Amino acid sequence: MNLQVEEVVEEGDPMVDILTPEGPSRVTLPVVKTIQSNAKTVWQTPASIPPTAKGAERKYFVPTKGFSQLKGLNLSHNMLGELPILLCEISTLTELNISCNGLHHLPSQIGNLFNLQTLCLDGNFLTSLPEELGNLQQLCSLGLSFNNFSEVPVVCEKLTALDKLAMAGNQLETLNLGMLNRMSHIRYVDLRLNHLWRLSVDSLEGNKSVTHMDLRDNQLTDLDLSFLGSLEQLHCERNQLRELTLSGFSLRALYANTNCLMTVNVYPVPSLLTCLEISRNQLLCIPDWACEAKKLEVLDMSYNLLTELPSRTLSSLSLRKLMVGHNHVQSLPSLLEHIPLEVLDLQHNLITKLPEMFFFKALNLRYLNASANSLESLPSVCPGEESLSMLQLLYLTNNNLTDQCIPDLVGHPNLRVLHLANNQLQTFPASKLSKLEQLEELNLSGNKLKTIPTTIANCKQLHTLIAHSNEISIFPEILHLPCIQFVDLSCNELTEIVIPEVLPATLQELDLTGNTNLVLEHKTLDIFSHIATLKIDAKPSLTADSVLSSALWNHGLAEMAGQRNKLCVSALALGSFADSVEAVYGMFDGDRNEELPRLLQCTMADVLLEEVQQSNIDSVFMSNTFLVSHRKLGMAGQKLGSSAVLCYIRHDATDLAGSFTLTLANVGTCQAILCRSGKPLPLSKVFSLEQYPEEARRVKEQKAIITEAGKKLGIVERKVYSSVGLQFCIASYQAILAKYDSHSYAKLAQFRDFLPPDKQQDFQSLIDEGMLVTKVALQAAVNTADTISQIAGLCDGAPP
Repeated sequence: MNLQVEEVVEEGDPMVDILTPEGPSRVTLPVVKTIQSNAKTVWQTPASIPPTAKGAERKYFVPTKGFSQLKGLNLSHNMLGELPILLCEISTLTELNISCNGLHHLPSQIGNLFNLQTLCLDGNFLTSLPEELGNLQQLCSLGLSFNNFSEVPVVCEKLTALDKLAMAGNQLETLNLGMLNRMSHIRYVDLRLNHLWRLSVDSLEGNKSVTHMDLRDNQLTDLDLSFLGSLEQLHCERNQLRELTLSGFSLRALYANTNCLMTVNVYPVPSLLTCLEISRNQLLCIPDWACEAKKLEVLDMSYNLLTELPSRTLSSLSLRKLMVGHNHVQSLPSLLEHIPLEVLDLQHNLITKLPEMFFFKALNLRYLNASANSLESLPSVCPGEESLSMLQLLYLTNNNLTDQCIPDLVGHPNLRVLHLANNQLQTFPASKLSKLEQLEELNLSGNKLKTIPTTIANCKQLHTLIAHSNEISIFPEILHLPCIQFVDLSCNELTEIVIPEVLPATLQELDLTGNTNLVLEHKTLDIFSHIATLKIDAKPSLTADSVLSSALWNHGLAEMAGQRNKLCVSALALGSFADSVEAVYGMFDGDRNEELPRLLQCTMADVLLEEVQQSNIDSVFMSNTFLVSHRKLGMAGQKLGSSAVLCYIRHDATDLAGSFTLTLANVGTCQAILCRSGKPLPLSKVFSLEQYPEEARRVKEQKAIITEAGKKLGIVERKVYSSVGLQFCIASYQAILAKYDSHSYAKLAQFRDFLPPDKQQDFQSLIDEGMLVTKVALQAAVNTADTISQIAGLCDGAPP
């Protein structure tokens, strides 16, 4: 008796290798057509790709026992609809993956696979499991995530080899935690992305088996897990928690960001706790038990209501990373002893000065962000001694610092990144700058500097200089630096530029816009033509029409480094587009990739112009602009993602009064905000699971699997399903790319009479939600009054 396998194959067909006389040990079949035995169909699935598109058909004949050694079988994403019963006769199977196949039930014969150790059922439509599944006593891994279960299957109590309950993305609304006592074999519980609003306990008996619990993205308002005496790690981010109570006996890590917490109780004091993250809540103070945790290394309490820092917290001998930005802290306690702190985030508080001996006592400090405070001076490092400072990243944007602080910076010879934007600096002494030889990134924007010292030539490692919105009249000597990549000298008073015959090969971008008196010779322009991105003001002929049109749209621009200390964010700003009275503005964030934003910056305006000529319907030309731009990204766009926002200010040729229409589209985390009469008005949505419940619901309905790391299908970040660059897999296409008539890929919005003649009260701000928090970004947009100056300082230096 022979087993006939008929398969649509292509070059490099895996079946060639697996169909051997002794039989395969592991098979992965992306698209199976038919497998027949004695004229009986074992299973048949619709081929998603026609045979002609994949090559010629081949036939294989193997012995009856050709699968007698088969251990692993992967049939995921094959649209099976139901599990073939004869598949349950392959008793040698130890691993079976039938995820994402549209299964609504499992046959009872699944209980015949006695040797099965791993069964992956994720991404189906299951509501129950057969009782026979309890026969699989060797089953140690069972994936039930992203199905339609409304309760934990009772059969899981019989699977004593199972140590993880993986039920993320189901329909659970309530959960009796007492059942965990009947499942003493379970150590890990994953109930992310359900609809849980209540957890109950039917007995006072403690549980000593559960060590890890994940309750992220539910609807819980109160959570008491004090009966879990062995709990080591809890994730409960993005609920609606007001109160949280835990046992501290074994607790090592607590993540409770983005809730409404006013009280967090842990008893006894967690002596093993190393990580505590409770940012974006409503806490008035750091809990006492947290101050007493002797092994705490990471504490994140940013975006709360703190007014002070306890001395014992800052003086902790274990704390390595302290995040208390975006609170109401007015001062820091004095340090009496040396501390091991390496990362300190104090941004957006009310601090007027740092403790006098701060840098001397915190010699291990590598990163300090004190932006958006009220600092007027900086403490010295170590008077009278050679500096031992290890500080490498220093962010002091948006303070009240004057020239008097510059000498104190010299005490940090290891500085690589220095941000002093939006302060009161008038000079930067040449002798001081020459000593900062390790500088790689320097931001001096928004001050009153008239020159950049020539000693900047000593900063051989410098790759980024941002000094826009000053009064600089002489071009700094930076084009001889061997590593220089990005230079922003826009909105200054430059009149001419002296440049070398050959520019450094590393120079990628030079921004000279907003220097109204700058005249560039043809020779200079020829040399600059080799720069990948050159931004200069156009010099139109002075006709009556051009004078009128040139005054229509003014803009400022700031580009941030994004997720890492390199430029992963690009912006598009064309104040004269199409018929010269129109404008296009955009922002593109590649997250951790710098290539895609640059490509979109260079191509998207041209694509829009072509699409507008093809159709005057806003939903058509804007949607096509995004899709065509994605296609032009090629493989880079398919493998990686990019957020984008595009705003097109269009002149209505049929309106003699000269009104304008703003059509905008955005995907991912980039957002557009209109400031009108001092009030922020968001013009677009942020497409993330946290801020867009409709999108989260659609993703779950499409059975897209979101991993514990927050990635869809293990590839795409949780915010990127609405991104320009998408992972176009056949099996996940509908889950990632939404239909236009529901939760559309390019969300569209129109605003008539966008900017009236009195432009002093209305202006538009493009922000990247991936780097900014909405409340802060909106307020920053309101506070930015001069639209010609660059919009800087909204976000400064994400901590390592």
